[in-house]
Amino acid sequence: MKIGFIGMGNLASSLVRGCSQTECFKQHQFFAYDVFAPCVEAVSPLGVQAVDSAEELIRTCGMVILAVKPKDIPALIAQNQAVFAAADPFVVSVAAGTPLSFITDLLGYSARAARIMPNINASVCGAATAVYCNDCVTAQEKTTLIDFCRSFGGAYEMDEAMFAIFGVIGGCAPAFTYQYIDELARAAVKFGMKKELALEIAAQTVKGSAQQILASDAHPYELIDRVCSPGGTTIEGVAKLDECGFAHAVHSAVEAAYEKDGRMRNKKN
Repeated sequence: MKIGFIGMGNLASSLVRGCSQTECFKQHQFFAYDVFAPCVEAVSPLGVQAVDSAEELIRTCGMVILAVKPKDIPALIAQNQAVFAAADPFVVSVAAGTPLSFITDLLGYSARAARIMPNINASVCGAATAVYCNDCVTAQEKTTLIDFCRSFGGAYEMDEAMFAIFGVIGGCAPAFTYQYIDELARAAVKFGMKKELALEIAAQTVKGSAQQILASDAHPYELIDRVCSPGGTTIEGVAKLDECGFAHAVHSAVEAAYEKDGRMRNKKN
């Protein structure tokens, strides 16, 4: 299949960079258009072919991924609505806070459409991606899309109603995690460790801890108990996290991001 990106910003380039490391990239042809040409030039060495316009990309590709900013989607579709209707590609949106019905209403016909929500960790094949397809999408198209998403991490087909909360724990949480890793490293610097070394150790520890949860049937609290020796250093630190409101801070961050998503969605309704 010919897969095209309209928009090649940070997220889209991450998807391409992750996918390019896998067999999936060899099975399809990839095209891209961005109003800022250097964005496409940056991924051209990976084998992505540049096109001169959104219209050309829509006519060329069987799957068109809308990777522009959510606020730019109405204008993009309005300018190319007749082209979309005539070419009838499989349209895939990565826009946060934008229901798929909003996209299909703008298209104005019974489009085969899907919504995916990956994250920037796709560039290292470590993304978590939600996938939702409308009833018009064929079984083969859905399989192709899910395989594409799995090429840069885990893919989870779910009802669109779950996208808002998925967008927080799957889309926003990488930033929360980066912040946690950096703060761990900064704390080590305070006690004399060089920042570069501390950052590498903290990142590797978080990576290994995540792998342990994914590979184990044990509940995270059981794993915590395994690390906490009675009267030891770890339980002292865990108790301090509880005392300082670690759980409350995490829940508050998730709630704030979720509520922001709701405000974005309401603007489009």
